[in-house]
Amino acid sequence: MTKTGLGLEGRNVAVVGAGSGIGYETAMLLGHVGANVAAVDIDAGRAAEVSAEIVELGVHGAAVGGDVTDEDQAIRAIDEAAEALGALDAVVNIVGFAAWVKLLDVDAHVWDLDIRRNLTHHLYVSRAAARRWIADGSGGAIAVVASVSGIYGAPHHAAYGAAKAGLMDLVRTMSQEWGPHGIRVNAVAPDMIATPRVVAAREAAGGSADRSSIDERLSLRRVGLPSEIAGPLVFLVSDLASFLTGQTLVVDGGHDGRVPACDRHLADAPRHRRVSADPSPCD
Repeated sequence: MTKTGLGLEGRNVAVVGAGSGIGYETAMLLGHVGANVAAVDIDAGRAAEVSAEIVELGVHGAAVGGDVTDEDQAIRAIDEAAEALGALDAVVNIVGFAAWVKLLDVDAHVWDLDIRRNLTHHLYVSRAAARRWIADGSGGAIAVVASVSGIYGAPHHAAYGAAKAGLMDLVRTMSQEWGPHGIRVNAVAPDMIATPRVVAAREAAGGSADRSSIDERLSLRRVGLPSEIAGPLVFLVSDLASFLTGQTLVVDGGHDGRVPACDRHLADAPRHRRVSADPSPCD
């Protein structure tokens, strides 16, 4: 038994989207529990900064830049992460972005873009890792970020919600096809999380994204913190979840899915009016 019980000491993990928010908190938590971490981000400079912080924790760190919505760059990012760390045991993929527009107004470009940056790139990244693990017979673990928008519906951000629903099904399919090779695949589906982009969006709309603000949609009456999603993601790639695969863990503060909460708040609460952010204020 390892000191933390997670079995991650000395393991090599790539965190895709490690530059800020949930990705940053996940990368740092992995470092704190003894994992070596490759910080992958579209902003190579930010990836380097995160990697430097990880090294200060006494583990190995690496920085990889790349836009994983492009398949060639996604493959290269996984290859570079594995080469920099010497091996790859797990991948956590946080990358996603929501465009806000009504269904009657969404055009083909916006729809295709949201599908690519919330669903298709997960195939690129996960498949690149799976091919390595199948080739060397090592097995591995993948954890991705889905959304309650893929469960409860997604008024005004339908492409995002459809992509996240598709992602949860993709997780099940990947787990079924790759399970015989010792590869586990799971997801976390958050509700609203106070990432830097969400905080900026709500403040720009005249409201507050402070975690103590009351949100009647949630049993806990507050928005979540990025660290509160990092914990479940780290659990999913740890030995504590060694018999868990094909699942989506809903981490939503007790969201009541019977109420079209996003639509209600967009209409009735100015602090929820949307400006571009990721994740969206309703997921």
